[in-house]
Amino acid sequence: MARKVIAGNWKMNGDRSFAQDLVKSLLSRPEWGDLKAEVVVCPPALLVSSVAEQTAGTPIHVGGQDCHQNARGAHTGDQSPELLADLGASHVIVGHSERRQDHGETDNQIRSKAEAALRAGLTPIFCIGETEQERSDGQTLAVVEKQIRDGLPDLSAADSGADRLIVAYEPVWAIGTGKTATASDVAEVHAALRRLLIELLGEQGGQTVPLLYGGSVKPDNADELLSVDDVDGALIGGASLKADDFWAIALATL
Repeated sequence: MARKVIAGNWKMNGDRSFAQDLVKSLLSRPEWGDLKAEVVVCPPALLVSSVAEQTAGTPIHVGGQDCHQNARGAHTGDQSPELLADLGASHVIVGHSERRQDHGETDNQIRSKAEAALRAGLTPIFCIGETEQERSDGQTLAVVEKQIRDGLPDLSAADSGADRLIVAYEPVWAIGTGKTATASDVAEVHAALRRLLIELLGEQGGQTVPLLYGGSVKPDNADELLSVDDVDGALIGGASLKADDFWAIALATL
């Protein structure tokens, strides 16, 4: 059975003061002893070090929002997964739709990044999702299956198990738009993803990978979305920038 995971993607938001206040507020919550979910915050790259220092020895994990597939080299503006790990990160997002759209990332590149993350000891949060046009054309399942088959890291080559991988389904049309997939929409996609992961990783491995839903997840829809079969948590954008909202979503896993 997959573990529960609640991850916050801050995107290009926040500064040191904002990060310090948000993390302090999260750590002050009294329900940590009851919470069984793994909690991850993914700040902008330049804040990873300070957030990791603030959360050291606490239940909060820190992730990067992207990484390069190489450990070092002439790659101006990029950061290696090894550097993220050295700064205190334990996770990294790969394949987010904004990276696919804004930077033209391909499934092959994303696969290389995920494998590099595993190489560095990080847990990749592997993102997939269809556009609104692809959904209108009835291509949702075909699109996400191709993204999985072409982009999923080779766990055996990375000398890692399925417990070191997280998959996040984020329909592109629901990210930051206020639109949210219905519970039945999410159930259909997550059931198909679980079957595909079992096919690719075997029964035990396929059942172990947490499947997160992302796309305008808010406190008022978290209970319904997180109660869907094969939804093991959420990858949260805007709501992760408000401690009360992020925590309310985390409590929906109880």
